[in-house]
Amino acid sequence: MSGRPRVAALGGGHGLSASLQALQLVTDRITAIVTVADNGGSSGRLREEFDILPPGDLRMALTALCDSTEWGLQWRDALQHRFAGDGPLGGHALGNLIIASLWDLRGDPVSGLDFVGRLLGARGRVLPMSTEPLEIRAMVQGAEPGSDEVTEVVGQVQVATTPGRVQSIRLLPDPPLACRESLDAVHDADWVVLGPGSWFTSVMPHLAVPDLREALVQTRARRLLTLNVVNSGETEGFTAANHLEVMVAHAPELHFDAVLADAEAVVGQEDLLRRAAESVGAELILKSVANRDHSSTHDVLLLAAAYRDILG
Repeated sequence: MSGRPRVAALGGGHGLSASLQALQLVTDRITAIVTVADNGGSSGRLREEFDILPPGDLRMALTALCDSTEWGLQWRDALQHRFAGDGPLGGHALGNLIIASLWDLRGDPVSGLDFVGRLLGARGRVLPMSTEPLEIRAMVQGAEPGSDEVTEVVGQVQVATTPGRVQSIRLLPDPPLACRESLDAVHDADWVVLGPGSWFTSVMPHLAVPDLREALVQTRARRLLTLNVVNSGETEGFTAANHLEVMVAHAPELHFDAVLADAEAVVGQEDLLRRAAESVGAELILKSVANRDHSSTHDVLLLAAAYRDILG
């Protein structure tokens, strides 16, 4: 590999946004592949009313890749602007409405996203992992208070906020259709970066799309798994190694070249995590990548430095 690496970055929400902001300091040959199962907030309302892909995570990925010129930053802020009030527009992000409008006008989600990317001067491309809106269903132990019974929890928001322990996920429709351009991006990449993000609702869903999972297994790209800096919400009580274990359970044929973890977040877990990384063929790389002011998030500059060292 020579020059700037081609990177396919998979995830959703704030985790993918941080990863993309870091990656664009390393390369401008980026394709974001975004989960499309959100059923809450503005995205959920638009999805229900118009039967479209939920645009919110796609909007966040696009704005993360915006050009750093005044034009790009102004459009970033405009797309992220959220209307106040309790009326029909209340709570909607302008970017979600623009994306939905372009999908209606152009009749193609990929074309619409590419158009918004040009508007932002995006340093990369944003694609959905599937061309149809998906529903997450999870088997959860202890979802009901006072019970250890394993029950099914339906919906991204519901899975992300369940007080129980998530054991597995699946997607509907079954099987979900992968976006062809996303498959091409995985095959054409020099590196595939998976994570960080909400593990069961932003990271793992990519492995529940059969064609996308197969592309991740078959690609000649090297694979990097970026772990979260804290375990909360749907992975409350998980060790860092547990994150790899559930990934192996969902895609045992998928191997990685590197696993990146924040050094301070895994103090006392290093040996267990290193063995878990080796079990998927990966080298464990420990770096300081957490935001010290907001320790639940990645510091973009520190993450970019780690990516630079790993991607070469």
